[in-house]
Amino acid sequence: MRIVIAGGGTGGHVIPALAIAQQLKKQFAAEVLFIGTARGIETRLVPQAGFPLELIKVGALKNVSLLTRAKTMFDLPRALWTSGRVLSDFNPDVVIGVGGYASGPAMLAAIRRRIPTLAFEPNVVPGFANRLVARWVSAAAVHFEETCEYFPHCRVTGVPVRQAFFDIPPSPLLSRRPTLLVFGGSQGARAINQAMIESLGGLRQKIPGLQIIHQTGQRDFDNVLAAYQQSGIYGEVHQFIDDMPRTFARSDLLICRSGASTVGEITAAGKPAIFVPFPRAADDHQNVNARALERAGAAVVVEESNLGAAYLVDTISALLADPSRLQSMSAAAKSLAHPKALEEIADMVNKLVEPQ
Repeated sequence: MRIVIAGGGTGGHVIPALAIAQQLKKQFAAEVLFIGTARGIETRLVPQAGFPLELIKVGALKNVSLLTRAKTMFDLPRALWTSGRVLSDFNPDVVIGVGGYASGPAMLAAIRRRIPTLAFEPNVVPGFANRLVARWVSAAAVHFEETCEYFPHCRVTGVPVRQAFFDIPPSPLLSRRPTLLVFGGSQGARAINQAMIESLGGLRQKIPGLQIIHQTGQRDFDNVLAAYQQSGIYGEVHQFIDDMPRTFARSDLLICRSGASTVGEITAAGKPAIFVPFPRAADDHQNVNARALERAGAAVVVEESNLGAAYLVDTISALLADPSRLQSMSAAAKSLAHPKALEEIADMVNKLVEPQ
């Protein structure tokens, strides 16, 4: 089995793509080649994982200036040609598009050559690259049932998530000190960091004994650490948390962004969450993801524009004061988990290679 995985740019694209690649290699001894761009995180993560990477030159078309869009349109024919050359040389059985800059040209080149294609889409609303090819792909693996309206041949598989998140036991009903986990992705989120700094005094008054684990990112670490030291509230402040499953296990409630990977980890762990969607995410996909969990009763959504200290303190304290609601949110989150996502995606790929 020979597979091309195209796309990248951010960890939300690349990390699930690598998990899919490793599953296909393990299950079918697949030979996997990645297609990406020089500007994406794939240039670091894919070689580290031991997979070959071919680069094409293509930029963004969504939410960019006219000049950037014009440059991308100028680069697009070359990106299609380069993608086609890579596919001709490698001769894959299936091309998997995971979204991101390189995904569109590679998937279009595969469709033109009648190579079977699989779109992987972890967000409720597909990104631009997957929407571009949605009507022509052979199959689509998605995280949310609502996403299937975009793809003719669709299966809800969920997002690949490390087994350690599924192994987290249910939280006790706050029989210990309540613990809040705050994070904004590997780089942190300045809006969340600042809101927490402003909320520490109110949280100390309303929730005696509260302990907070806070991943700040490098940029805001010193300011956040100083704020905790001055507040008198117990806080573990980290630039980056290496063992996130273990940290999830210690936490009763999470405050975080709502990218697809984070949502997948939260459902796998069955953790109640306060989502603060990144307001400038492409197609507002973080807000749509967060609202899907809110409708299911698994999360509360706080718009960044409403992220004032008083509102945040009231929201956190109301949830931590209601253990039965936290337990209900946890069960709702867990019901949305997909522990067999990798196996199901691999099965879809195999059926494209060997049609039944």
